[in-house]
Amino acid sequence: MTDEPAHATPRPFKVAQFTDNYGPGSNGLMFAVQQLEGNLLDAGHEVVVVAPKAKGPNPHHGRPGRIELRLPSVRVPNMPTRVASGQHFERTIEQVRALDPDVLHVHGLGTVGALGVWAAKRLGKPLLITWHTDFDAYADHYSAVLPLLRGVVQAFARFSHGEVVDAEELRQAAARFEERGRATATLLGLCKKMLETADLVTSPSPKTAERCRELAPTANIRVVPNGVDPLPSGPPPFDREPGPLVLYIGRIAPEKGLPLLAEAFEFVLAQRPDARLMVVGDWERYPRIKKVLAAGRARGHIILPGEQKRDDLGAFYEMADVFAFPSQTDTQALVLHEAALAGLPLVSVDPGLNLVLEPGVNAEYARPTPASLAAALLRVIHRLPDPVWRAKAAETSRRLAGQWTIKSQADEMLGIYADLAGR
Repeated sequence: MTDEPAHATPRPFKVAQFTDNYGPGSNGLMFAVQQLEGNLLDAGHEVVVVAPKAKGPNPHHGRPGRIELRLPSVRVPNMPTRVASGQHFERTIEQVRALDPDVLHVHGLGTVGALGVWAAKRLGKPLLITWHTDFDAYADHYSAVLPLLRGVVQAFARFSHGEVVDAEELRQAAARFEERGRATATLLGLCKKMLETADLVTSPSPKTAERCRELAPTANIRVVPNGVDPLPSGPPPFDREPGPLVLYIGRIAPEKGLPLLAEAFEFVLAQRPDARLMVVGDWERYPRIKKVLAAGRARGHIILPGEQKRDDLGAFYEMADVFAFPSQTDTQALVLHEAALAGLPLVSVDPGLNLVLEPGVNAEYARPTPASLAAALLRVIHRLPDPVWRAKAAETSRRLAGQWTIKSQADEMLGIYADLAGR
């Protein structure tokens, strides 16, 4: 008799993460990438981060099993981010070759993302792409940046010798997406090529998966929502006045819809002058948004605590009565999950983001107009005094958001990495 052979322990693997957005400003994409880094390192695997040179919050710096390859970068005008300038791409591919990762994971479809696709093709490595940002939607708000990005993409087509996308493919793509303008069409053409090249594309929501299928119908796409755990509880950051408190937390930028929310809140005040709107984030970065929010603060109905550390945000969620989400450009919106985990009812103008919203139970949808958004907010505000409704809304929010935890995402992504590494 011989003993049964023990199950082999899965071998450690190495994942190269290619990301275009790794500082200096904090953002949802960077948080998602760093969360995956932590998942891999905690499970005993190795990580290579390829990103533009920039300073930003980095919780994993110096951890064993982690290497960074930073590329020369240039600042994007009017945005808190930097992009790779195109220098040292050949050198970086050779550095990646020497490190011999099992899987290349591309986050975002900019220049570093394109480099990741090129590296996977050159090195014969499995390629995973996660679509974090809807370039098409962002184009409406950052038109001044598009010529810069278009020039970088065209340069990339030249110095990659057409291995990822060539000039003729970009011309064909520009014809396909011409109604979006030349600069946007060129970017969408590169996105299509990259999505079709990947072994697997993951997206954080059904809305984003559908957008990927519109761009690249033949791509292999799987929905993997980013995991979120409840934020730490804390004492109220200040004494609030009586009356309903509407909350927005998140990055404050032109595409996030803050002027829409502020205008809608004027309609809310006409019926509920005791209501207050609290906007948590760096509200002074963009002059138009700053002017709108500062005017509301001067009249006493908008509260502006400024940007806060993430671990301190739990106290702001806990003191609010309803969470307002005026953006139409997000691909998942982790803040919706955070607010739901805090038991808040939700009001949104984006019906495509429906993972944690059940209309009429814990949420209301509105059209992206001030009157419609105000009406949706008032429908929730009018129900707040009903303890039965409020308890049901809180239970529904927590139950729906509890389906996608950091652990569940880690388990799913580690399984994907293991599958791709074994090919």
